[in-house]
Amino acid sequence: MKDLIIIGGGPGGYVAAIRARQLGMTVTIIEKEAFGGTCLNRGCIPTKAYYRNALVMRDIKACEEFNIKVGNVSFDMAGARQRKDQIVRNLVVGIEKLLLANGVEIIKGNAALLDRHTVLVNGTELQSKNILLATGSIPASLSIPGIDLPGVMTSDQLLELNEVPPRLAVIGGGVIGLEFAGIFSALGSEVTVFEYLPELLNTMDHELGKRLRVLLKKQKINVHTSTRVEKIELVEDIELDKESAKTLKISGENCIRADHLPDRSSNLLKIKAEGKKGPIEVTADIILVATGRKPFTAGLNLEKLGIATDKAGFIQVDSHFSTNVKGIYAIGDVIGGQMLAHVASEEGIVAVEKMAGIDSAMPYQAVPACVFTMPEIASVGLSEEEAKAKGIVYQTGKCQFAANGKAMTMGETDGLVKVLADQDDVIIGVHIIGPHASDLIMEGTIMVNSRLKVTDVCGTIHPHPTLSEVMLEAVLDVHGQAIHLAPVRHRRATGTG
Repeated sequence: MKDLIIIGGGPGGYVAAIRARQLGMTVTIIEKEAFGGTCLNRGCIPTKAYYRNALVMRDIKACEEFNIKVGNVSFDMAGARQRKDQIVRNLVVGIEKLLLANGVEIIKGNAALLDRHTVLVNGTELQSKNILLATGSIPASLSIPGIDLPGVMTSDQLLELNEVPPRLAVIGGGVIGLEFAGIFSALGSEVTVFEYLPELLNTMDHELGKRLRVLLKKQKINVHTSTRVEKIELVEDIELDKESAKTLKISGENCIRADHLPDRSSNLLKIKAEGKKGPIEVTADIILVATGRKPFTAGLNLEKLGIATDKAGFIQVDSHFSTNVKGIYAIGDVIGGQMLAHVASEEGIVAVEKMAGIDSAMPYQAVPACVFTMPEIASVGLSEEEAKAKGIVYQTGKCQFAANGKAMTMGETDGLVKVLADQDDVIIGVHIIGPHASDLIMEGTIMVNSRLKVTDVCGTIHPHPTLSEVMLEAVLDVHGQAIHLAPVRHRRATGTG
């Protein structure tokens, strides 16, 4: 009998396996596909590979600003896909080698629970003192007429395109939808985004979404918020120009009916929606549905064992990730909450340390979140909306990237850093939209996680010339002491006002 069987080899599962071995446990990990889960195979890493393509294309288009002239530039989507796939393969192999080097037994196959100590995989019953479920999530869909038409895709499918669609419509103004919108816009698609809620990135500080919307408009990305998509239809016999007559292929299969002729009729897709000012109709070659994710628990036999789930199917756990069935734990996307790879990894560590008798806890109050739009967005801690809802008296400090010398030299001056501090001067939130926000947020995470005060950061020297100086200036601005900003009355707000 093993000490631990882990079902699922994503960021939660494989990290938990390695930590468990460090603690002296005997461990088996079961994975039905490739190690790394959604993040590595169909999410974080593939999109960042394409994001890099998009950034290079953006920089080429702006090269004359830096007195550089180039000739005609073309983009090979199929080649970019091959590069993306190679990066993924390298990382998957790396994870397998790490697991083996740490003495983790690897089994490939579909796993099912038989009882609280027994797992069935490939016809073999395995015994373990503890079982950890880390099976992740899959894209969720909507009940919209036409949602199953050819050309309507999940994020998984969009990653396998071999050509850039002339027109892309995105249903969902969250992280996934906006990242793809920015990528394909930079690569040449005409992009339209539909969001049901009033704000983009609704779970983050609303100032970030508002500022992003202005920048998306500059990028010629059309955004419709407070908009309900009513239906999707095929549009037949549309005359297309040569540019629009490309054949779009996914894994060798046509995703829309098309041929290679410059003058031809084709079936496109039309979104019919209801917006704030009335009906909206948009024609697209491809429609991405990016409306969230749902837990993947198919075949686990949760009902048979009586493992509790909520109405949405997410497994319910306590603060140590124990389910209501003794000896069975769950982490990551399958339990809901903040569905981020780094959250799943830390949850896996906390769960196995609990099994080993170590009383660890998750620092949910200081989880950084990053969005790879153009520019990047990152956030940690409380937003202004959350602080107000909790009735917290707080002050804000802000600094624009336009005030930063390094940002000027980069030609990337859009955006700002915003810092929230409570009435005791403890920093409770940091929010960034601007260049390299995903890297800068780590300093903000340390501030929030360590409950640093404004004075703690103000007394820390930041190197010049760097983007990190914007972080310092924003903290200084909480007390109206920013050096490179015109003096203004510092801002104080409460949850009731």
